[in-house]
Amino acid sequence: MDSNNAFEALGIDPRNGKLTSEQINKVKGLGCLRDKRFDDIFNVRVITRNGKITTDEQRAIAKAADLYGSHEVAMTSRQTVEIQGVSYDNIPSLILYLRENGLECGGTGPKVRPIVSCKGTTCQYGLIDTFALSERIHNVFYTGYHSVVLPHKFKIAVGGCPNNCVKPELNDIGIIGQRIFEVNEENCRGCSTCVVEASCPMKAARLKNGRIGISAEICNNCGRCFGKCPFGAIENAREGYKVSLGGRWGKKTAVARPLSRILTSEDEVIAVIEKAILLFKNEGIKGERFADTIERLGFEYVEGKLLEN
Repeated sequence: MDSNNAFEALGIDPRNGKLTSEQINKVKGLGCLRDKRFDDIFNVRVITRNGKITTDEQRAIAKAADLYGSHEVAMTSRQTVEIQGVSYDNIPSLILYLRENGLECGGTGPKVRPIVSCKGTTCQYGLIDTFALSERIHNVFYTGYHSVVLPHKFKIAVGGCPNNCVKPELNDIGIIGQRIFEVNEENCRGCSTCVVEASCPMKAARLKNGRIGISAEICNNCGRCFGKCPFGAIENAREGYKVSLGGRWGKKTAVARPLSRILTSEDEVIAVIEKAILLFKNEGIKGERFADTIERLGFEYVEGKLLEN
């Protein structure tokens, strides 16, 4: 496809002298961010599946950078890839070439942004399948809600455990893997050296009157204690999901506040995210972040909307 047909296929106006603000904003909506050092050079953002791409996709991105860019590729803070140094005239051909290879550009504007996740699925501390959950969130809300315009950008991060490597609590919605368990005091032998107490990084586990106890206020459900007691004092462990609302970073920062209960299934997580996005769409004010919406409406009101059936 020649360049004129490529421009027409994407609904972009070809250059006719100096680029207009309308032309720059049009391609920005497609994931092409102008390099401020130049009038007509852009960095084109390629969406990944939460930082994961195949080797064939890597080769296609590298070839696209050679054909249409400056032979350079950069990684973004949200696990997408940017092809550097793309002339405005090459943008349509680049986007169409990527599409032919199963890749999409985007990740800008007042919409759900690309989902970020840690490698909790393979990490020794991971408590949930972060890849499966984040890809499901990507398909439902990044892809499925792509045409939904929100008051501002909306960022979601999935962390596999309370180590918080991808900083879920600095996102509009953060999901943190949890291990929920029960303490069976009858199985506790009151060992002089308690392996449960010794294994707790939060110092939430304590022997008292010859029985193990765990402080709910201190415990972060990291699950390090599970399986340590040879007598089964810690039992019935299962997956959980701590969902936090209203985080952000940048010029203004806010730490997300967790919902008052731990969710116990992916379906619950998906339902809460959907309610949060729709609440933000319907009750948010243009230009405000979700943190501002929560502050204005009140956390208890927002939590009630998200947890009600």
